[in-house]
Amino acid sequence: MYVEQIYTGCLAQGAYYIESNGEVAIIDPLREVNPYIEKAANNNASIKYIFETHFHADFVSGHVTLSKETGAPIVYGPLAAPSFNALIAEDGQTFQLGDVTITALHTPGHTMESTTYLLKDKEGKDYAIFSGDTLFLGDVGRPDLAQKAADMTQEDLAGILYDSLRNKIMPLNDEVIVYPAHGAGSACGKNMMKETVDTLGNQKRMNYALREDMTKEEFIQEVTDGLLPPPSYFPLNVKMNKEGYDDIDTVIERGTRALSPSEFEAVANDSGAIVLDVRHQKEYIAGHVPRSIFIGLDGGFAPWVGALIADVKQPILLVAPEGREEEAVTRLSRVGFDQTLGYLKGGYGAWKEAQKETDSMSSISAGELENILTSNGEVPVFDVRKESEYGISHITTAKLTPLDFLNDHLTEFPREDTFYVHCAGGYRSVIAASILKSRGIHNLVDIAGGFKDIKETSIPLTS
Repeated sequence: MYVEQIYTGCLAQGAYYIESNGEVAIIDPLREVNPYIEKAANNNASIKYIFETHFHADFVSGHVTLSKETGAPIVYGPLAAPSFNALIAEDGQTFQLGDVTITALHTPGHTMESTTYLLKDKEGKDYAIFSGDTLFLGDVGRPDLAQKAADMTQEDLAGILYDSLRNKIMPLNDEVIVYPAHGAGSACGKNMMKETVDTLGNQKRMNYALREDMTKEEFIQEVTDGLLPPPSYFPLNVKMNKEGYDDIDTVIERGTRALSPSEFEAVANDSGAIVLDVRHQKEYIAGHVPRSIFIGLDGGFAPWVGALIADVKQPILLVAPEGREEEAVTRLSRVGFDQTLGYLKGGYGAWKEAQKETDSMSSISAGELENILTSNGEVPVFDVRKESEYGISHITTAKLTPLDFLNDHLTEFPREDTFYVHCAGGYRSVIAASILKSRGIHNLVDIAGGFKDIKETSIPLTS
């Protein structure tokens, strides 16, 4: 028996490859499926099952394409009703995979079809659970993503999740390995550990939601407390996972069309596409296509695209580093953004050489901000980090305008006076500034290095 966690840091997502005696099961595959097919072929094995723990909200799974390419059935737990052919397992149904077995344990609560898969070795001993979004390391799945009826609240779902954990997962042996669908950084939970694999016994000790003496009422209160609204793209990804989507090869072919500056400009005007600049923030600051949005590949790229662009049907045109165009299209498709129409051939340099209109962004160091505050007293400073980061420490006069919800704060930014924007390290602040500039707000200055550098100055901070 061989088990591999295939972890994608940008999505904080874990897919799983399980092989036994020439047969393979894939759990929660990513959109691009060739790596799974190639791995099985290299091992002289064949993919027998594709298990989905639930209808994912934060990424588009590769289940439909993988099934089409291999003929392997897609397996969901009870209550799932996809639009395509799938095997809907009964609670407790067992699947033979070589010398081992995988048992479907229906664990509703995060969603009503959520299912945990229990892997038993060839001796029939419980070996591992693939818990999807039911159980994370340090947390459990949020219960507010599957409210399908007016009479089902997030509190109702949290109560169902409590029963699933107590009745199906906690009775398992402490040495059972826990393989979750997500880790720290995912919006599917709020308190995840940075580790991606653990034992159930350690989770019983460390995870607040598995506290032995916890009542259902306490569980509901703690699990629902502090939940931020889910990103707007979540229900659109659920729809794609439930109804199907274009093959990844089709998406890549459409998205990697090289466009000259004139063609790029014409497609943008005709299609209403957003120009998405995925270079490094320093390059964007120095010069960019006017009204383009910056979300750099070398950061939390796909989740930020999902949270801020939101509509997966929005046409997109790319300004990308040379050689990374296909990577950008692929990573966009992972969160359902399939309508990339091409990229700027020759990049921003070609745009400048064609003498097209350009723009840039004002940016200063934390030390320069310190001098400005010393000379001028209070000036408008906006902190676009998360509320939890702001709560730990912030510039005493800074106003919180989290990037996740920037559109809710647009009226708070000055329209004439110069103001300053910062995040933790300089990535998110440039995203925020690019959005503000695209809305016609240009009287802003980015703080390079963010709060990391601000802490090294004498600028007054809260403790």
